[in-house]
Amino acid sequence: MAKNWTEREVEAAVEDYFQMLRSEMAGLQVNKTKHRKALREVLDDRSDGSVEFKHQNISAVLMERKLPFIAGYKPALNYQRLVLPDVVQAYLDGNPDIWDLFEADSRAVPQIPSVNDLLSRIEAAPQRTVQPISIAEERATYTPNRIDYLSLEASNAQLGELGEQFVINLEKARLTALGKQALADRVEQVSSTVGPSAGFDILSFELDGSDRYIETKTTKYAKQTPFYVTPNELRFSEKNAERYHLYRVFAFRFDPRVFELSGYLRDHCALTPSQYLASV
Repeated sequence: MAKNWTEREVEAAVEDYFQMLRSEMAGLQVNKTKHRKALREVLDDRSDGSVEFKHQNISAVLMERKLPFIAGYKPALNYQRLVLPDVVQAYLDGNPDIWDLFEADSRAVPQIPSVNDLLSRIEAAPQRTVQPISIAEERATYTPNRIDYLSLEASNAQLGELGEQFVINLEKARLTALGKQALADRVEQVSSTVGPSAGFDILSFELDGSDRYIETKTTKYAKQTPFYVTPNELRFSEKNAERYHLYRVFAFRFDPRVFELSGYLRDHCALTPSQYLASV
């Protein structure tokens, strides 16, 4: 049976994680294998898998606090709750500059990454989390010395616009590949032509020419990052469940990918009563 990580080991893992996160927020590609190898040299005979899982635990701590986390480390919620959160908090307290970096990164808009085969970007949706985390109509919720950075990123209109353009190109590629060029030419950015009152962002089409209503949510962060929707969007997804599709664009900084949720959002997402922050 694997032994628990010591506090010293956890501190080393947290320090290494934040080094990678800082590089990623600076727009730099991170060599995770190199970091993992260097970290193992200061640990007590930990395997690659153990180190990777600890990094996933750190992602989970940050996700639960609505903070940015490394896209390549899927949050793993089964972590040492008596040690890891305190060590993460100690790092945040001891490095106050990280808050400015979080805010700057939430507001940052990357260039649209170059993708040769758009249809290869589509992935299966993650399994729904067992605990509701939350989506909200409010944006950038401020608490003393704390900002909801996921909400701040969700409010980034430029990032949202780029994500919608990415999905428009994806839909045109999908329809063209199916031999429906005439339908591809009719794909419309409803968020621009109608506005938020429409309840969705993009009008696309099925093979028979019927409407496909697409809501787009874009993040620079990981696949499991919760996303915000408005009550209007939620109601629209219920009223138009048979034609409604939410496209979650993630990892938009370097390697954009997409997963799709079809139908009423409440059937797929964990929601809290007071907010609309969705997790799947």
